[in-house]
Amino acid sequence: THFRSICNLSTTVLNVLSIKIDYWRVMLRSTSLGSLWANYIKPIVQRPPGLQVGALCHREGDNGREVLLISSSSGRWILPKGWPIDGKTAGEAAQQEAWEEAGVRGDVSPDPLGTYEYQKSLKKKGPDMRMVASVYALRMQSISDQYPEADQRQRLWRTPESAADVVREPALKTIIR
Repeated sequence: THFRSICNLSTTVLNVLSIKIDYWRVMLRSTSLGSLWANYIKPIVQRPPGLQVGALCHREGDNGREVLLISSSSGRWILPKGWPIDGKTAGEAAQQEAWEEAGVRGDVSPDPLGTYEYQKSLKKKGPDMRMVASVYALRMQSISDQYPEADQRQRLWRTPESAADVVREPALKTIIR
C-alpha cells in the first residue's frame, strides 16, 4: 500500500506538470511574442510612472494673457513642477514649486487643468523615469527676483500659443493653449 501511495502521488505530480506544460504550449502558440511581451512580461518589469505637480503661472500682460515658462537643467523650456509634498494638496505643492523655481506667488486652482507624460532624467542616479505631471493654474499676484532657484533658472513670459510652440510634450502644448 505504501508503494501504491507513492505511485499515485507520482502520477498526480506528473499530471499537474503535464497540464502546466500544455498550458504554456497553448499560450506560446496562440500568443505572438509581441503580445506576450506587452501583456505578461512588460507589466512586471516596467515600473509605473512617477507623479509630479506643476504650475501653469499666468498673468495679464500688455498684449493679453501670458504664461510663464522656466528653463530646465538641460536648457528646455518647462513649467515649474516637482514632487508632491506631504501635508499639502497637489495644488498647494504646485504653488510651492512656482515659488521655489520661478519666484511667483499667487492663487492656485483646486483642480488640475490636465496631465501630461514626459521622461525625467535622473542623471547618475539611474535610467530615465517615466513621469506624469498634473498641472494646476496659478494666477500670479506677485513675482520676485530673489527665490530659492533664481541662480539655476531663467524665466520666459509668452502668450499661450507662443509658449506652446517651445515646449516639447504634445499634451503640455494642449494644456498651455
